[in-house]
Amino acid sequence: MSEQQSTIHYERTSPQIAKITFANPPVNLITGETVLRLIEIVTELATDPDIQVVLFDSATPDFFYNHFDLAAAADFPAPEDPDAVPAWTNLVLALSKAPYITIAAIRGRTRGGGNELALALDLRYASSEKAIFGQPEVGSGLLPGGGGTERLPRAIGRDRALEAILTSDDYDADTAERWGWVTRALPDNELDAFVGTVAARLASFDRTSLVSAKAQINRASLPPDADLVAAYGEFAHSLTLPGFLTRATGTQALAEQAGIDFEYRLGHHIGVANQQR
Repeated sequence: MSEQQSTIHYERTSPQIAKITFANPPVNLITGETVLRLIEIVTELATDPDIQVVLFDSATPDFFYNHFDLAAAADFPAPEDPDAVPAWTNLVLALSKAPYITIAAIRGRTRGGGNELALALDLRYASSEKAIFGQPEVGSGLLPGGGGTERLPRAIGRDRALEAILTSDDYDADTAERWGWVTRALPDNELDAFVGTVAARLASFDRTSLVSAKAQINRASLPPDADLVAAYGEFAHSLTLPGFLTRATGTQALAEQAGIDFEYRLGHHIGVANQQR
């Protein structure tokens, strides 16, 4: 894989372990290039006979993986065939079923599409002090479209998923761990060593056993693919509805006024934007 100027950095740390780092400062928004690069990496790794573990982290302080950059929505890859699976849906489905184990080391804000990608990974370890989670779409007049409404209820239960998605608020790592949103929360200064130890342990195991056990658990726990395809279509449609369009201008004005704090405290600012309408 050739390394180009990208919002994604890829490296092979050993024959069995690879690392994908999100790097789109200042706030790690998801762009079309992000999606295409991730699809390229995930597709190539799926045929690699040696890979057993893929790590995900961030090079952008205070942000692990953020929401879609709606200002650049036109740049997102769209299927030529209307019946084809959308690129983002194909990506999160491929990650869930990948013939290797995916592990996230989460520091910073993880919201919207970023949270949905994290939910598609196998193991999520979060910094107790620095990780924050949310699904902010409904507060903006949108719908989640990348698996949040399908995966989050399975992880944390229907009522907690309703609260998280309907309120569009932010949740700290300790709450996320208590609810089952993440695998576990760890002190920030222990996170990297813990994730490294888990990765090395899994990389030493038999690859066939790892992949087969993951497939068995997937069979018992994953939502139907068709539900994720439907959700992305509903998200795309929500971009055209009055609920979003009437809020977009006010939200944009508040974002310009608040500056980067808008992304730091997105749950708070979404509430303010709606109450000021």
